[in-house]
Amino acid sequence: MTARQPVVYLPHGGGPWPFVELGMPKQELADLAGYLRSLVDLPPEPPKAVLMISAHWEEAVPTVMTAERPPMLYDYYNFPPAAYEIQWPAPGSPQLAARVRELLGEAGFDTAENASRGFDHGAFVPLKVMYPNADIPTVQLSLVKGLDPAKHIELGRALAPLRDEGVYILASGMSYHNLRALFSGSAPHKDAARAFDQWIRDIAGLDPDERNAQLEAWRKAPGAIAAHPREEHLLPLMVAAGAAGSDAGVSPWSGPVMGFPVSAVHFG
Repeated sequence: MTARQPVVYLPHGGGPWPFVELGMPKQELADLAGYLRSLVDLPPEPPKAVLMISAHWEEAVPTVMTAERPPMLYDYYNFPPAAYEIQWPAPGSPQLAARVRELLGEAGFDTAENASRGFDHGAFVPLKVMYPNADIPTVQLSLVKGLDPAKHIELGRALAPLRDEGVYILASGMSYHNLRALFSGSAPHKDAARAFDQWIRDIAGLDPDERNAQLEAWRKAPGAIAAHPREEHLLPLMVAAGAAGSDAGVSPWSGPVMGFPVSAVHFG
């Protein structure tokens, strides 16, 4: 018997933050890096593979990476040269990619595959912290353009059987993602950030049906639009909540990024 793997919605920070000096507060970086390292010990047994859903990939239909050796995708701009030399040479898993497409197809999703796309920074940054030896097979799955929360919860539901097949599902985003506010640091923006962060933490442990209903209506949450002028960094949480099934969630880690609170959510 394979022990059921957890599902995690994690904050991936900003750009290539742990590997390139960006002038961010050192204690914040240390706290976030420590949290990410702790995720290696969360599964009840070592996973066979990781399925990563990153905020930084959107396609018309759910699309999986199928390369046996995925390249790197440096999808950020105007950073020091070292940011474009980071490597995380983990193997892919065409078999897992095929299984993802099979499950999504059974749930009524049209899907696609991409044999040339590389790991974007929403994937390789946290994974390099978690698995510095790059020794775990990893497949990345896109979000779906339009960013419909209900559709992404359904997508997650379709993926839930993977948890019993040894696959660790990681959903990488940021529970707060208003870049203009992050760089201005204004007090009203921080008030909105705190309100939305509390909402995230409060709904994590709700009955799954109520939790998912709240997530579908996330724009009604306090501070929601200020926290996410565009919601691509929140949508991985919807996928995680769907894959959680009947598991209640917890928010075991919260910390500041550039002074603004962000939180993680774990299921299972």
